[in-house]
Amino acid sequence: MMLSRVADSLYWMSRYLERGEHTARLIDVTLDLMPERSVEAVGRAWTKLYASLQLDPIRGLPDAYTALKTLTFDAEKTSVVDCIAAARENARQVREQISSEMWEQINRLYLHVTHADAVEEWQTQPHAFFQAVKQGAHLFQGVSDSTMNRGEGWHFIQLGQYIERAGNTAVLLDVHLQDMNVDPHEGNTMDAFLDAVGLLRSCTAFEAYCNVYTPDPSFDCIAEFLLLNEEFPHSINFSVTMMRSALGFIAGVSDTHKNSQVNRRVGRLKAMLDYGHIAEIVTEGLHPYLKQVGQQCAGLHTVLYQTYINYSVSDKLPV
Repeated sequence: MMLSRVADSLYWMSRYLERGEHTARLIDVTLDLMPERSVEAVGRAWTKLYASLQLDPIRGLPDAYTALKTLTFDAEKTSVVDCIAAARENARQVREQISSEMWEQINRLYLHVTHADAVEEWQTQPHAFFQAVKQGAHLFQGVSDSTMNRGEGWHFIQLGQYIERAGNTAVLLDVHLQDMNVDPHEGNTMDAFLDAVGLLRSCTAFEAYCNVYTPDPSFDCIAEFLLLNEEFPHSINFSVTMMRSALGFIAGVSDTHKNSQVNRRVGRLKAMLDYGHIAEIVTEGLHPYLKQVGQQCAGLHTVLYQTYINYSVSDKLPV
């Protein structure tokens, strides 16, 4: 079985990189849609952005410079640069477990974002900066898939990525869909449309959504696609499927006798999503449903840690 220290570093390397890419994506989409929004909608967009990143709510309308600098460099363990730095540090601690191509790519990404602060690229060319962050994270994931054995280490990387993604998507949906449970053709039609498009783009889902539904986004369809779809990589159900697959492999090579607990948890969450119907979920309350999903993901992280990373010696002794 893999050393718990190694598993911990690979897991958090992947989680922090996913978190940094998620943050960059949300900021980029918010900035890109700002010129087309009404003044009132701009204020709501900033509020939703902070809430989606689980940061303290802001008062009033922030200036773009302050908000960008905070979210890109200052917010502890949430800003883009902090996340990438934390991912790189975890990669450094397990340098011998990852490929040289993986190390070169995450190091290259780290150097780029830290240099961007010195030349203020994030301010003068924000779209180019955030695009580079997203592409750098995607390239790291692709390099990992192409150069790493499909052993325990790779599966811990998958676990980190998809636990982080599922939790982030649940929060993002909860924040946005509460305001979208209205007829998009009432009130300010453009603002409502931009809110829907912004949510889909925040999950890299606009084109994929249009291929399944129509270019005219609706509340129920967006919720169904990002929550229950089994084929789209940024849907919660897809993420849970990947988690279950990774945990199944780890359980198969692990000598722990507690792996059934973590597998039961992910299986319970998977069944909840597989047998959910969007009309029933919306009728009974989307907010409590998404809150439960988030709690299940947090609980899965806790049990995963207790089982494979922060366990006692007695847990590893034969029964």
